[in-house]
Amino acid sequence: MPRTNLSMSLSADGFVAGPHQDRDHPLGVGGERLHGWHLGPDKDHPVNRQVVSDMMDGIGATIMGRNMFGPIRGEWGDSGWTGWWGEEPPYHCPVFVLTHHAREPVEMAGGTTFHFVTDGIESAYARAEAAAGGRDISIAGGASCARQAIAAGLVDEIDLQISPVILDSGERLFDGFHAGTPELELERVLEAPGVAHLRFRIIRS
Repeated sequence: MPRTNLSMSLSADGFVAGPHQDRDHPLGVGGERLHGWHLGPDKDHPVNRQVVSDMMDGIGATIMGRNMFGPIRGEWGDSGWTGWWGEEPPYHCPVFVLTHHAREPVEMAGGTTFHFVTDGIESAYARAEAAAGGRDISIAGGASCARQAIAAGLVDEIDLQISPVILDSGERLFDGFHAGTPELELERVLEAPGVAHLRFRIIRS
């Protein structure tokens, strides 16, 4: 059956991004250190390649927050911003961006089109589900988008790539949840140099 997967890189103290996110520090100060497993010299390790394949292959639609899409705040104006990923983003599917400010879709090379959703996570999910055509849906982040999707009961499994990095501040994934919520079952543990890959299934009540 199709699944909705949330996949995020996490520091040992629970942050998915460092402080002071801006154009020069899209992942916050120090946040890029969480992504060495797939951007650094160990990116071709078989386990890391498997995890990237799990994240990207067969995905029919992706949902992300505006902070993940870019550093522009407020009205879009004439910024012309089309994401951090160049002319051909890695998603190759429709991407639904949560925002408070409407914008026309942005079509990119390789099959990625960014759609901007102003009426919340559940509306974005409904549109993603229709676009996915029975394929899996990815919740790409950042932290606020991920928390909204978890709280709305839209996520089936959570993949965390945990690095031995202490950020001390920034954006936490699980802020604002009551004890025991969501209820998780550990499904998979994989290891590569400098990273532990954990998969949790969300238990439905």
